[in-house]
Amino acid sequence: MLAKGEKMKKHTRSSGRYRKKMATQKKRKRMPLGLASLFLVFGLQLPILAQDTVKTLPEVNVTGRADAKTPMTTTTLNQQELDEAKIALSLPYMLELQPSVVVSGENGFTGGTRISIRGVNASRINVNINGITLNDPESQEVFWYNIPNLGGMAQSLQVQRGAGVSVGGSPSFGAAMNLQTLTAGGVPYGNVELGFGSWNTLTQGISFGTGLMKHGFAFEGTYNGITTDGFIRGSGADQQSLFLTASHYGVRSMLRAVFILGHQTTGITWNGATADQLDLDRRYNPAGEYFDAEGNRHYYKDETDNYNQRHYQLYYTYIASKRITLDAAFDFTHGDGYYENYRYNKNVGQYGLNLLNGNTKSDFIHRKEMYNSAYTGTVSARYTPSDKTILHFGETFVYYDGNHFGNLLWSQDSLNFEGQYMEVDKASPYEWYRNKGIKQDNTFFARINTDLSDALNLYAEAQMRIVDYAIFGIEAERENLDFHEKYLFFNPKVGTNYQFNDRHRLYFMAAVVSREPTRSDIKETYLEGDTIKAETMLDIELGYNVTNERLSFNTNLYAMLYRDQLTPSGNWSPSGYALMENVDRSYRLGLELAAGYRFSKMFSLDGNLTVSTNRIIDYTCMVTLDDWSGKQLMSFGNTHLALSPSVIGAAIATLRPFKNAKLQLIGKYVGKQYADNSSREEMKVDPYLLLNARASYIMHFSKGSELEFQLAVNNILDHDYRLSAYSSSTVNAATGDFTYDRTYFQQPGINLMGRVIYRF
Repeated sequence: MLAKGEKMKKHTRSSGRYRKKMATQKKRKRMPLGLASLFLVFGLQLPILAQDTVKTLPEVNVTGRADAKTPMTTTTLNQQELDEAKIALSLPYMLELQPSVVVSGENGFTGGTRISIRGVNASRINVNINGITLNDPESQEVFWYNIPNLGGMAQSLQVQRGAGVSVGGSPSFGAAMNLQTLTAGGVPYGNVELGFGSWNTLTQGISFGTGLMKHGFAFEGTYNGITTDGFIRGSGADQQSLFLTASHYGVRSMLRAVFILGHQTTGITWNGATADQLDLDRRYNPAGEYFDAEGNRHYYKDETDNYNQRHYQLYYTYIASKRITLDAAFDFTHGDGYYENYRYNKNVGQYGLNLLNGNTKSDFIHRKEMYNSAYTGTVSARYTPSDKTILHFGETFVYYDGNHFGNLLWSQDSLNFEGQYMEVDKASPYEWYRNKGIKQDNTFFARINTDLSDALNLYAEAQMRIVDYAIFGIEAERENLDFHEKYLFFNPKVGTNYQFNDRHRLYFMAAVVSREPTRSDIKETYLEGDTIKAETMLDIELGYNVTNERLSFNTNLYAMLYRDQLTPSGNWSPSGYALMENVDRSYRLGLELAAGYRFSKMFSLDGNLTVSTNRIIDYTCMVTLDDWSGKQLMSFGNTHLALSPSVIGAAIATLRPFKNAKLQLIGKYVGKQYADNSSREEMKVDPYLLLNARASYIMHFSKGSELEFQLAVNNILDHDYRLSAYSSSTVNAATGDFTYDRTYFQQPGINLMGRVIYRF
């Protein structure tokens, strides 16, 4: 974290403002153009010229970014803090030290990673880039490894805990992440970086910015690549990302085009492994495992997950007058990819085929593929009728077309299709299923922020969503899908902010939000002849903040009260989704504390602690009988919500022993949690405490260039711990005894990552 009083590097574009000194050095005929260039859309700021000084308009809050008067619980990371955290490689791990955050990985810090906030998983966390929702409309997930270095593309990132400010797409049910991409600064810059770490992990990156050019143009770009062998066997990864933006700044307008490309090939690790398997081999991964006729073990070399994602975005902002600002944006996102599996000794009936030799089982290779497109358009207006009141309203429309299909690529034994021999290979695959999802999401919002007095501010917001979602076709299990549902949601928020003085702040917020289930949850319940409901939450937040030259202290009480909450059941889909189930009544009550104290220029302490109660009232569920003859309804009483630890904490001790050097000792604690909602001890996930260390040193050269060295040592105590993957159980109807089926994600011991960054 940036210590109080520590200055930003001169090429860091933390706020988009010119320094007054830089502005006055410009020729007078170029000053209006130069100052107008600093207008940043969607939560950024617009400097305008008034004689020889720089004045800054209030933030244009189109992205749903909370400001100092918004009564919400937020944490904002600036560009320097994000750059320092990039040594963690993926965005979830970059945020691991924020309040109430728990991060898990299938393979340590590379490959598939997941994040939860207040126990709420990523499918219910709204992630947006410049106000455009990044969450996949069907899964409602963000797959972080599809766009590596997402945090490195950001000018700043704000985490809003609780319901969050409304943007397009599904609302937040635990938190929102608001990324503000890089934007033009006052001077040209360039960065080159190289990193190397455990498991032959190699990172490389380059970024540049032109600053404001003649005629008001500016360009930014970032490329990053990650390759690794991975901690778990077969978990190697090759991830690439590219970010490009071109902007034109006028006196009253700004036009920006953004292109984001993500590509990844990663080994499949989402199955986890049993405790017995990991006791024998901590790196064991069953994905792609098969045996030959002599019983020798082999692994299929192409057991991989592959995906390409492209974002084309266009933003326009026009300042119609001193009191009216208009904004519009368009985004086209296209993705395509597949994952490939070796299926050992599986039933041929899953493909709707037969074997010529009359057997029912053989070995197969198949691909499950998808391609999808999403079109997003948004318009909004900001009206300031007086210096005390801001009105903001707008609409977002999303149209999503997702295609899912599967191809059989190889069979060990000859296949029979309707009595005829059929040749199957990669050149002529057999498609055994295909289905499509069509989703339309129309979101309207309106908000007001008004000063009732010099100290008291009122905030109110309303969002209405109209969602039309259909899934049809043949599913991988050869079942017919014919789902169509329309949802209407009204999500209001109201709150107040009381600013005692420039150091003390008290706020209160109450919000009601509802949202639809995901494709996987709909599909699984539909195939079982059941239905899954939309969920509703009442979120109440009460917070108090105090800051001064040395101390910052934030405390927040929250109550999240649910009806039909969608919570992890413990089961996973074949492609690694955590499947959800409705629970009738549940709640999350918690206290969040965050504090930082700067003892001197050399030493500071920062930390946060969340203590919470996360419960289901009278939990009941259907449990499969151990003879697979049916299911039985069972009651477990009041239980813990799955994957929701009661205690989460982090602490950072920072020492600056001499100029440009920094040493940090970092602790992270996550308390006991449960893999499912039954609270049975057999389903517990043990608490863990990690101790990490980081060091950095910066060498300054002439003309403002510098060379920075960073080193991170993770899990320096070599703690052996496992996180939960798949879990399920069956019950004996006569005795009531359970049989458990569980897999885990083994986490790595001590590991290293180093970076060298040259900035100019």
